[in-house]
Amino acid sequence: MNLAPVEWPLRFKRHNFGARCYDTLECKVLYDNFDHGDDKPSSSSAGRGPDYLKGWNGSYGGIDNFPNPAKVIWRSKDSVVHEAEIDISEIFKDELIRHHVPREGMADLPDGNYADNPSILLEVNDRTIRLYMSARIPLKKEVEIAGHMRNDWRDDVILVKTYTY
Repeated sequence: MNLAPVEWPLRFKRHNFGARCYDTLECKVLYDNFDHGDDKPSSSSAGRGPDYLKGWNGSYGGIDNFPNPAKVIWRSKDSVVHEAEIDISEIFKDELIRHHVPREGMADLPDGNYADNPSILLEVNDRTIRLYMSARIPLKKEVEIAGHMRNDWRDDVILVKTYTY
């Protein structure tokens, strides 16, 4: 195997997507011609604890950068109907992968090729929309990350943008 350092900073040409709704009476998120929402009331994120985003990744995958903006239509818990278009192409136009791993902590990869798609994650939480990124970053064997059960990779959920309505 020809292990080599990857080109830095990490960039992406394809991504995965996931949407979650909390504290809404109904919520629809349309992205890449796919409906990620639900017409039933959603539970509160507070009931799931402070780590409610931990382990979240985009289950709708392999999207070429970038389709039309995400269209979000929801009814907040006070029964007000909201509509928003989230222009993901504008927010991620630099195609940089957001993560917390320093260059010297990332493992060398075969031919220096980082091929994983990051996840772009959209959270609707009552009157707030938050956009996150999560990417699985392989770590050098000697890197220890406090609070992480695994130490061969890291996949933090990074807040990128917040909108309040």
